Amino acid sequence: MTYVIAEPCVDVKDRSCIEQCPVDCIYEGGRALYINPDECIECGACEPACPMDAVFYDADLPPELESAQQSNLDFFRELLPGRDAPLGNPGGSRRVGPLTVDTPLVSSLPAKNS
Repeated sequence: MTYVIAEPCVDVKDRSCIEQCPVDCIYEGGRALYINPDECIECGACEPACPMDAVFYDADLPPELESAQQSNLDFFRELLPGRDAPLGNPGGSRRVGPLTVDTPLVSSLPAKNS
């Protein structure tokens, strides 16, 4: 079990959750943020920090947002466009920095109006 960032974050990326995360497990993609399930310690600090209400404990995901759990896993475990290997567990988002790629789910979503 872990925390998951869902669709309300897409094209917003407020980053308040990143500031609250004590273990640096929230990574920035091109259009969304992703929580590494292997690095997350399930402290829950990210959830109340999100003004978009996009962070959920995976067991508490509303049915309409359940695909976010697999999308968060895919960001770390699947080969994403323009990358030579899956991201895996690099040991913190600060070491990696912002990435310009997203999962197929996030990439397929229509852009939100700014």
